[in-house]
Amino acid sequence: MSIFSKIISGEIPAYVVAETFDFLAFLDISPLAEGHVLVIPKKEVDYIFDLDDETYTGLQIFTKIVATGIKKAIPCKKVGVAVIGLEVPHAHIHLIPVNRVDDMNFARPKLSFTKEQLEATAEKIVQALKTEE
Repeated sequence: MSIFSKIISGEIPAYVVAETFDFLAFLDISPLAEGHVLVIPKKEVDYIFDLDDETYTGLQIFTKIVATGIKKAIPCKKVGVAVIGLEVPHAHIHLIPVNRVDDMNFARPKLSFTKEQLEATAEKIVQALKTEE
């Protein structure tokens, strides 16, 4: 069972910004930028391109919705998208607020935020998504 499956089941807490029956979006706790979100299918599949077509397309649509909320909540030029898939054996998409190309450099040192800062960031994104409905 991956760490993401433990988040889905509630065994491990997360700063959730959006959720549907099939998908979950939550803050990365080792982010490259404020508002760095991980978007996952609730179905545990290691490699994103091994997802069935329905899950894959649903994940992409859900990711687009979440990115719209991030862009409204966090000052940035765009929301960058990355799929690496080496860190956790559970398909996931990184959504990262970016202002420069090197904002997406995963070799950079990760940022550290307090619990209160993460809660505030998550709430900003949640509220931005509510205005999209």
